[in-house]
Amino acid sequence: MATEDDDDDVDLGISLEAVATVVDNARALQGKEEADPETPDEDQDSEAALLEEADDEGTEATLRAFIGELNEDEQVSLIALAWVGRGDYGPEEWDEARALAAERNDGRDAAEYLLSMDMLGDLLAEGVAAFGLSIEDVER
Repeated sequence: MATEDDDDDVDLGISLEAVATVVDNARALQGKEEADPETPDEDQDSEAALLEEADDEGTEATLRAFIGELNEDEQVSLIALAWVGRGDYGPEEWDEARALAAERNDGRDAAEYLLSMDMLGDLLAEGVAAFGLSIEDVER
């Protein structure tokens, strides 16, 4: 019996590019919230310096719009990936996590729910990593 690569075992229901977009924006928001404006930056081109220049309300609106434009299946996958990243479910429980996420998302605002999670970007990255994948390799 032939074995498949880990990449082929699970259909995440969302592209890694879409997850990477959410992760990048969520981390930008998180960095903005954690930035201390009284602390001088060592490097004007550092990620922290660039985040200070970013409009956090614009980033949040952009992220909310992006999540809102995803289809229901993709939104469910984001929620389930965050749960896997948080340790609520393991990769072997993916179908169960998605089923519960679909129930949770029914008639609700997925963006509102996801953005209420602390460290959303890291949770999603960890969720993807649990499947042996990496969003760090996705071209942006």
